[in-house]
Amino acid sequence: MRTVHLIFNAHLDPVWLWPWTAGVDECLNTCYTMCNTLDRHPDIFFTRGEAWVYEQVRRHDPALFKRIVKHIKAGRWSVVGGWWIQPDCNLPGAANMHQQIALGKAWFKQHLGLFPKIGYNVDSFGHTASLPDIMAAHGQDSYVFMRPMAHEATLPSRVFRWRGRPGGKEVTTFRIAHGYCTIYPPTFDHIEGSLAELPNGVDHTMCFLGVGDHGGGPNEAIIAWCRENMHAMPGVKFEFSSPERYFKAIAPVRHKLPLVTGELQMHAIGCYTAHRPVKLGVRRAENMIAQTERALATAKPAERKAAAPTLAAAWESLCFNSFHDTLGGSCTPSAAKAADDQLAGVKAAAETVLSETFRRRVHALPADPRQRMVFANYTGEKFADFVEHEPWLEWTHWKPDWCLLDDRGRLVPHQIIEPETLMPDTMRVLFPLNLATGSMSAVRIARNANGKQASLKGTAPDFTLTVKTDGSGQLTANKVICPLPELRLIEDKSDTWSHGIDRFAGPQVDQAHWSEPVLVESGPLRHLWRVDGRIGESRVCADWRRYRGQDFYELRLRVNWHEHHRLLRLSWAPGAKIKSREDGISGGALPRASDGRELPLRDRTLLQLADGRRAGLIAPEVFAVSGDHAAVHLTLLRSCPFAHHEPRVLPETLDHYAWVDQGEHVFTLRVFPVGQITARELDRHALHLQRPPLVADLTRGMPCRPFKDQPDWPR
Repeated sequence: MRTVHLIFNAHLDPVWLWPWTAGVDECLNTCYTMCNTLDRHPDIFFTRGEAWVYEQVRRHDPALFKRIVKHIKAGRWSVVGGWWIQPDCNLPGAANMHQQIALGKAWFKQHLGLFPKIGYNVDSFGHTASLPDIMAAHGQDSYVFMRPMAHEATLPSRVFRWRGRPGGKEVTTFRIAHGYCTIYPPTFDHIEGSLAELPNGVDHTMCFLGVGDHGGGPNEAIIAWCRENMHAMPGVKFEFSSPERYFKAIAPVRHKLPLVTGELQMHAIGCYTAHRPVKLGVRRAENMIAQTERALATAKPAERKAAAPTLAAAWESLCFNSFHDTLGGSCTPSAAKAADDQLAGVKAAAETVLSETFRRRVHALPADPRQRMVFANYTGEKFADFVEHEPWLEWTHWKPDWCLLDDRGRLVPHQIIEPETLMPDTMRVLFPLNLATGSMSAVRIARNANGKQASLKGTAPDFTLTVKTDGSGQLTANKVICPLPELRLIEDKSDTWSHGIDRFAGPQVDQAHWSEPVLVESGPLRHLWRVDGRIGESRVCADWRRYRGQDFYELRLRVNWHEHHRLLRLSWAPGAKIKSREDGISGGALPRASDGRELPLRDRTLLQLADGRRAGLIAPEVFAVSGDHAAVHLTLLRSCPFAHHEPRVLPETLDHYAWVDQGEHVFTLRVFPVGQITARELDRHALHLQRPPLVADLTRGMPCRPFKDQPDWPR
């Protein structure tokens, strides 16, 4: 006899085809309805996750919250998940994923006195390999998901043991069949789907029922159908149940379940290239909070206490906007705009705390007669890279006999580069900086009276850039050639999610058409070639840079994007056959096959070449990657209508509608040619690009503020 555990639930997307405020309404509506349903049916159970949902009820309707608590204590209302929300499970960083669970755990412990051991992300589009270890760190040992579904990823059985890496923590994992909700009346086919693919020795399965997506839960017709058919299937019995009861039922055979190692991908490849602003917003908010927390770690207890409420609110907002339909770019234009606004608030709040914490230390430094730039490194790695800054010089141009001095009075090599503005008297200075983690350092502006030159270390930065009419070209330094990454415009008529495909295989419709390169900078520290061009209906501008003593090329790419149903791909053939690829993921890295599949990316990719050498790309502002044995492909931008879902057929023209990611975009990437680059070095560079040192300008201690072009200043 096989047992089908009937799981009554109400999947509720707080943001999707409606704004988050409508999600609050549906939280209240659904919970009210389900309390009444449980009152009428004393033998059924209801399953509900996400601390955010319960918090909305607690805030808006305390009486309803008390009813929920009563049902929980009676064992009728099953709390699962335990996270703040059901997030995207690929793009958030490890700290974000940990915080999702930590926030939920703290909330459930405080308000309900419990924390479920069952993770529950039934609608997320894929699941990072680091997730089992993250869950285990918070005491969770079971997991329920639905995507990727059976037609998207082959798994050995419906229930299995999942670990992200060999030797990693294991969680007992169940994949839902057909769907987590029943928007049509239930059928025996729906039940039979849950019975398929059970492993040997397992006679229990879960079948999920309930009106969902915008809430709802089991209605009277669903409950009546279940009652009428409790014993209608030979050899099968139905049981009103919950995920806890199910996992308890299979616990005796857990050790016999098949073992799956790695990531669980992939349902909707388009969600890693749709609506770039929200992805950048989450990524930058994560980095800003990380720097803030490091700065506060050594601050006074009173400062940490004062900042705690701000950071707690920032984390709640960040975790909420990591929701899978928000971060996946699959919600409405207005909902996406609200998310962008909220994430801007997160970054602003964290930046304010960070600035205050940093500047309390900076402005407590002893006075100095020279103007200073003070830097602090709030990361877990030593900073050893180049920095740019625009100190305010009282409308004075930088003079040839000026210099920079470090804390010990030694000359610091510098180069004057293009300022950010077109004002006549602004300037920007570039120089190397070495800064231990958690430390501060000052660089002083002085007059080089004796004319000594700062010592220069490493190979000169000069190189040449050549481009061809077909968009290809090469970068050459010290007679070593690096193939130029190529921009390609690919047709893509998939919907917002890119349902039904695992790669973007449309025809190439254009390549970049570049002008002649222009040498913009040629100095002791950096060489810069600029090349303008177009691709399709879009304008592009590429600044290629190389730094003294460094073996990478840095690309700052500006794109003014005006495409429909197309994607922009950066393809790089490193010059040797690609044997394998290791991509950055949330919480680490993962070896992947170069089989053309589109997959989520975090920060970087390391290419192992057939000749034993390696090459790499740093791309912290890019979120999807694919590749074959010849090249690696970064999907930079993709233009689809907001929230277009197949099988909706679009008209020939849809100019009045909102298309994703139109307008200006800027990318900063680093290309490491064929050599011996390591994964650790790539991670270090990615960290430096995303969490550069903080800088403050100090003039306290100067004898006076000078006039414009005052001849005896600096002294």
